[in-house]
Amino acid sequence: MDWPFPTSPALALLALLGVFVLGLAVFQAALLLARRLTGEAREGLFRTALDRLAEPGRLLFPVLMVALTLPGVGLGPALSALLRQALSLAVIAALAWLLSRLVGLAAELVLRHYKVEVEDNLLARRAHTQIGVIRKIAVVIVWVVALAAMLMVFDRVRQLGASILASAGIAGIIIGLAAQRSIGALLAGLQVALTQPVRIDDVVVVEGEWGRIEEITLTYVVVRIWDQRRLILPMTYFIEEPFQNWTRVSAELLGTVNLHLDYSVPLEPLRRELEALLSRSPLWDGRVWSLQVVGASERTMELRALMSAKDASAAWNLRCEIREGLITFIREKYPRALPRLRAELEGPVPGRPD
Repeated sequence: MDWPFPTSPALALLALLGVFVLGLAVFQAALLLARRLTGEAREGLFRTALDRLAEPGRLLFPVLMVALTLPGVGLGPALSALLRQALSLAVIAALAWLLSRLVGLAAELVLRHYKVEVEDNLLARRAHTQIGVIRKIAVVIVWVVALAAMLMVFDRVRQLGASILASAGIAGIIIGLAAQRSIGALLAGLQVALTQPVRIDDVVVVEGEWGRIEEITLTYVVVRIWDQRRLILPMTYFIEEPFQNWTRVSAELLGTVNLHLDYSVPLEPLRRELEALLSRSPLWDGRVWSLQVVGASERTMELRALMSAKDASAAWNLRCEIREGLITFIREKYPRALPRLRAELEGPVPGRPD
């Protein structure tokens, strides 16, 4: 049974507009009431869901009210069909928006249990990498399905799509070739999320640069270089090219300091000094240390001081600290042990009378 709405098209459209405004007001009032009931608990699950889903709800609820009211308004067939199509598009877009927010909300709630800021964050980095990439893929799928549903609203577009699928042929080949790299990048992103050659906050050496993984998207990875530059690499790089990952299993590292000294330097005092320097340094984790002669040339011998640290940053600072300490010790205690050029003259020197 038709509702007692006016039959004039202008008044009918005005009534539909009033229904939309009414639906928006009802939703906003319910939202304010829900927020008031939650009080200041901004970190709670219910409050987080309200904040994330409020915007798509402001569109979805009034549009659904207008869609339910439309059959009783009494508009003409042509105008009613046009409004139904517009409302269908709005409902599909609002549902896709709502599903995207739900995916993001689920990811956020899961990642709350994994803090990257803690010292031992291997599990957290793994979770952030996997969930971040999967969330992006899920959002893309939601909007692709929504776009397909929007196209199916129109009969002409639906028929055109059916004819393209039926004919396939050259058009399909061209589209496939054009999308090959994009599809490859998406598959590489999924492979990185599952196998995890890199994770968020991993320390890597790529293209001769030392940095940390700052962001992983579906198609590229952002590496934050030590001097605050950003290196942007395609996702396929981490599948096809070799690179160094210093935190693949653990953040602990071994650092070395190489010194070229004269053969006259005594080794045992240097070893005792290295042990003393390491024991006083808060950067040394106490696992490994040694001092070895690893090379010899006609002029100097090469000494390598080996030390361990909890992560790459500590290892770098520890190496600099130990290098400075050893050089100071040698300069003060054994200055003649620093590299020098020896020369021995035999026989008469030309131009000098004997």
